[in-house]
Amino acid sequence: MILQQISEYELELMKIVWANGGRALYADIAKALEEKGTPWTKNTIITLSSRLINKGFLKADKIGHRNEYIAIISEAAYQTAQAETFLEKVYEGNAKGLVSALIEKDLLSSEDIEDLKTYWKGGGDGK
Repeated sequence: MILQQISEYELELMKIVWANGGRALYADIAKALEEKGTPWTKNTIITLSSRLINKGFLKADKIGHRNEYIAIISEAAYQTAQAETFLEKVYEGNAKGLVSALIEKDLLSSEDIEDLKTYWKGGGDGK
């Protein structure tokens, strides 16, 4: 799956929508940003939402005078697409090279490695 690239701020907005069950009103987004200590102006939220709509990540449904933003792309689909893009760009599609780098730099815990072994053996979802 090839997705358009989104900015760090657009991703932050998407994470809020995903965390809210894939749907969020402006007030939900503003509240989440405030709680994170990173409030944005109304114009910033509206601009970023519009960009995400244009890129096919969100759609907006009218509820009275308010828009409800609905994720079109799931968080899992986005993560998978980004992982595939990263793997191709950096490791030329060589997943073994990526996993080796993660192990060599101690970025995978022993528990992570055991979970992956279980997953690869078909014994679960790795979680």
